Amino acid sequence: MGKNKLAKFDDMAGYRHVFQYAMARIREEGFDLKGRWNERFFKNTNPVVLELGCGKGEYAVGLARLFPDMNFIGVDIKGARMWSGAKESFEAGMTNVAFLRTHIEWIAHFFAPGEVAEIWLTFPDPQMKKINKRLTSTCFMKLYRQLLPEKGIIHLKTDSSFMYTYTHEMIKANHYPVLSATDDLYHAGWADDILSIKTYYEQQWIERGLTIKYIRFVCEERDELTEPDVEIEYDAYRSFNRSKRSALASGK
Repeated sequence: MGKNKLAKFDDMAGYRHVFQYAMARIREEGFDLKGRWNERFFKNTNPVVLELGCGKGEYAVGLARLFPDMNFIGVDIKGARMWSGAKESFEAGMTNVAFLRTHIEWIAHFFAPGEVAEIWLTFPDPQMKKINKRLTSTCFMKLYRQLLPEKGIIHLKTDSSFMYTYTHEMIKANHYPVLSATDDLYHAGWADDILSIKTYYEQQWIERGLTIKYIRFVCEERDELTEPDVEIEYDAYRSFNRSKRSALASGK
């Protein structure tokens, strides 16, 4: 691990709003804020919203600035990325934002049923070859249902046509209510203060001329969930290796 990453981890260790624990400890001792985030950490009764796969935490911090009467928690396993949002919010003295370093598959260890009002998925890896890794797959819907209230809302913002189409098909197969959807956010006139928050990766995709997709739906309780049985065209640009994608992003 590079010195820069270690320095960021050490820096975050001094932030009271950053939580990072070995999973073995959580399994053995439990997490003392589970079911008590508002009572013990935020010290209010405001709704709790998660940004899953938060990266640098642009949405968690941006939403927290827009909505001081709500609480936001960015979740990611990449601590070196998370450091950016953690540092920004710490230096700004923000009290309605926190960060949790863990795998998304483990979030039920950290939140009680109904404790989370909404979930944001901001530019997740579409995982085109691994259904169970997709953050809008039915296995993740089951996980989210453990945390959300009856009418809990999920937001997906993505550059991936594959991810957007798959999510649409998953929603249709399970009859989830769609509240809003567009396959070209910035040309549809929908880019309000909330949807105009841009992540580091989003800005790169926009500069490459890719359209941004957005969908908001209600994750209702279902006795059983059905995976969509459809063929979806892969995103061609994802087949480029990192150096090729970087060259495309820089216009070289």
